[in-house]
Amino acid sequence: MGATTERSPSIGSQHLGDGLKQRHVVMLSIGGSIGAGLFVGSGHAIAEAGPAAVLAYVFGSLLVVTVMRMLGEMACAMPDSGSFSTYADKAIGSWAGFTIGWMYWWFWVLVVPLEATAAAHILNGWLPEVPVWQFSVLVTAALTAVNLASVKNYGEMEFWFSIIKVTAILLFIGCGVAAIAGFVPSVHLTPWQTITGHDGFAPRGMAPIVGALLTTMFTFLGTEVVTIAAAESENPAREIGRAITSVVWRISLFYIGSILVIICVVPWNNPDLTRLGAYQAVLQAFHVPYARLITDTLILVAVGSCLNSALYTASRMMYSLGRRSQAPAFVTHTTASGVPARAVLASSLVAFLACGANYLAPKYVFDALLSTTGAIALLVYLVIAVSQLRLRKRLLAAGPLKVRMWLHPFLGILVVLMIGGAFAVMVASEDHRREVIATLGCCAALAVAGYLRQRRFQA
Repeated sequence: MGATTERSPSIGSQHLGDGLKQRHVVMLSIGGSIGAGLFVGSGHAIAEAGPAAVLAYVFGSLLVVTVMRMLGEMACAMPDSGSFSTYADKAIGSWAGFTIGWMYWWFWVLVVPLEATAAAHILNGWLPEVPVWQFSVLVTAALTAVNLASVKNYGEMEFWFSIIKVTAILLFIGCGVAAIAGFVPSVHLTPWQTITGHDGFAPRGMAPIVGALLTTMFTFLGTEVVTIAAAESENPAREIGRAITSVVWRISLFYIGSILVIICVVPWNNPDLTRLGAYQAVLQAFHVPYARLITDTLILVAVGSCLNSALYTASRMMYSLGRRSQAPAFVTHTTASGVPARAVLASSLVAFLACGANYLAPKYVFDALLSTTGAIALLVYLVIAVSQLRLRKRLLAAGPLKVRMWLHPFLGILVVLMIGGAFAVMVASEDHRREVIATLGCCAALAVAGYLRQRRFQA
C-alpha cells in the first residue's frame, strides 16, 4: 500500500503542492497541540478537580500519545490530506470515512467563529472604538487570505505562531521552577502546602477528575493536524515519523509541566484561576509587570494559530472528501500553487455564516450548533483506533512499517475500551449528556447518509 500524496500542481489541477518545509512541519507538530485552552482552560480544569486535575492531564496525555502512535503508523505508510478519514474509508467502509470526515470539517468550521470572537474581544480591549464584530470579520478574512495564497504562507505563519507559544511556555515553566526552588527572592512559595493545604489533593473526590479529563481531551484535539499538513511536504513519511516520535515529550513538557507549576503556585480554590486564567494568575503571583498584557498577547497568538489551522484543516478535509467523491467535485480544483482555493472559500463561507449566527441569532442557536461537536475528540480517537486495528495486516503486507504501534493489538483494544467508558461517563453526567447526545445524533444522521451513498455506488 504505497503513499497517496498529491503534488506537482498545475493550473486547474486537482493536486496539492508540497510547499511545507521541514522547519514548518517540525513547528506545526510542536505548536499544533498548544491552543488557548492551555493558557485559560487549564484554570477551569484545576478549579473543577483541584490539584488532582494534573491526573486528568496525565491520563489524557497517555491516551493522546497512544492514539497519535496509531495514527502515525497509518500516516507514514499512507500519507494523505484526509488523514484518519481516508483510513476509516479503507478500514471500515466509505460510510465511516464520509461520516468522520464531515464531522471533523464541521467541528473546525465552528471553531472559526469561536476563535475569531475570542481574538476580537482582546483586540477590542486594546482598541475599544472598533466593534467586536468588525474585528471578528477582519481576523477571519485576513486568515482566509493567508490560506488562499499558498500552503507555504500557512506554514510560515504557523511556524512563527509556534515559536512564540513554545518560547513563552518554556519561559513560564523555567520561571516557575526557579521560583519553586527558591531562586526568586521576591517570591515565597510553599508548594506542598499549596497542593495539599486546601482540603487535600483531590478536594472534591474522583468524579470531577473524570469531568476534567473530558475538558483536557477537547484541549488536545489538533495534535493530529500534523498528519494532514505533512502530506503537503517534500517527504511526508519522514516528517510524520519525526513528529509522531516526538509527541510524548512535547505533550508531557508543555501541558503537564505547566499544570505542575500552576498547582504549586496558585491554590485550586483561588477565584483568579477562572476569573483571570491560569497563566495570568501565576504571573501575578510572581509580581510580573503587565501580566494581563502578556497573557492577552499569548492568547491572541494561540487563537490566531488555531483559527489559521481551522481554515487550513477544514479546507484539506473537504478537498480529501471531494477526491473520494464524498463532496462536490468542484472543491478538488487547485490553484497554480497547489491550494484548494474553492475548498478554502467554501469552508470560510460556512464559517462566516456561523459567525453571523453567533452574533445575530439567539444564543441558543449557536450553542445548539456547537453541541453537535462536543464529543468530537473522542469520536476521532475512536475511529483512529478502530482503523489501525483493522488495517495492521494490510500495512504489514505492503512492507516494513516506519512507525509501529506499541503492544499491538492489546494497547489499541484498551484505547477503544477507554473511549467507550468515557462516552458512558458523559452520558451519565448531566453536565455532558446534552453534548454527547447531540454529537452522536449528528454522527448517526451522517452515517445513514454515508451508508445510503455507499449502497448506491455499490449497486
